[in-house]
Amino acid sequence: MDNMVSQLQGIPLQHYLIFCSTIFAIGVIGVLTRRNVIIIMMSIELMLNAVNLLLAAFSAHHADPAGQVFVFFIMALAAAEVAVGLAIVIMVYRNTKSLDIDSLTKLRF
Repeated sequence: MDNMVSQLQGIPLQHYLIFCSTIFAIGVIGVLTRRNVIIIMMSIELMLNAVNLLLAAFSAHHADPAGQVFVFFIMALAAAEVAVGLAIVIMVYRNTKSLDIDSLTKLRF
């Protein structure tokens, strides 16, 4: 474990920032441009994982375990989001036979 932490500390923090911002941007683009609900949920997971990686990197560089605790809570939140989201998607698919996000506008009325 100490060997892995020392290897993580050897990588400059700027590399983590660039990598995580790239992953987060891909997730944002996926949420904004796609119409399929499943792909939108996957893009949200991508954004959450980018934040998790950044929190773990800062935690390793500053030798503070608080970042790892936040990662644990975000993972629990993501699991709950997926469980509830997939249940909603399955119900929408059963009623509309489509996963297009535009079909959800019928839920307003």
